[in-house]
Amino acid sequence: MMQGQMSKAAKIAQRKVEDVRLIAISKTRSADEIRPLLEAGHRLFGENRVQEAAGKWPALRDAFDGVKVHLVGQLQSNKAEDAVELFDAIHSLDRPSLIKALAKAMDKLDRRIPCFVQVNIGEEPQKGGCEISDLSDLLRSARSAGIEVPGLMCVPPSGVHPAPYFALLAKLAKENDLSGLSMGMSGDFESAIKLGATHVRVGTALFGPRT
Repeated sequence: MMQGQMSKAAKIAQRKVEDVRLIAISKTRSADEIRPLLEAGHRLFGENRVQEAAGKWPALRDAFDGVKVHLVGQLQSNKAEDAVELFDAIHSLDRPSLIKALAKAMDKLDRRIPCFVQVNIGEEPQKGGCEISDLSDLLRSARSAGIEVPGLMCVPPSGVHPAPYFALLAKLAKENDLSGLSMGMSGDFESAIKLGATHVRVGTALFGPRT
């Protein structure tokens, strides 16, 4: 069903569904809950917390080949080294201090991982993400530090239609010569795909409601 919805949305936008990566958000899910999706062949997952991911993914990686795990939640600078060691990509680069910490960790571990820049697309003070006005400078700093930035990420404000925010993120990406768009979750991934998402972050629609 999930793949069918994604295919329909991509077709409407005259896109190939193969160009959209489905990140299964497995935060708060146990290894036993995750295994059925792995056994069905899915290999791309997302976690919100470094410590939680460290507790379950090393064993699952040993049991299943080809697993990729992305960090989609906020990252504290003092956890940068753990994150670089554990994850295959980070979707929440949002400040100069984190650029510095990640660059240092990547140099120390000799491991380079791509980092999406998270934009505070709704200008909400309680949310992470860089301000729109700071985006160009942050991208310049990340690139100067040797961090690969494949695209932008956002979490639109809740309770309003997300489409204008997805469209704005796509515009910002284009202005900054970026092709990646990490946007869209269980309730709005179809809208995100229609507006250019390359990565959608879906949890409830795959795993069911949390108990």
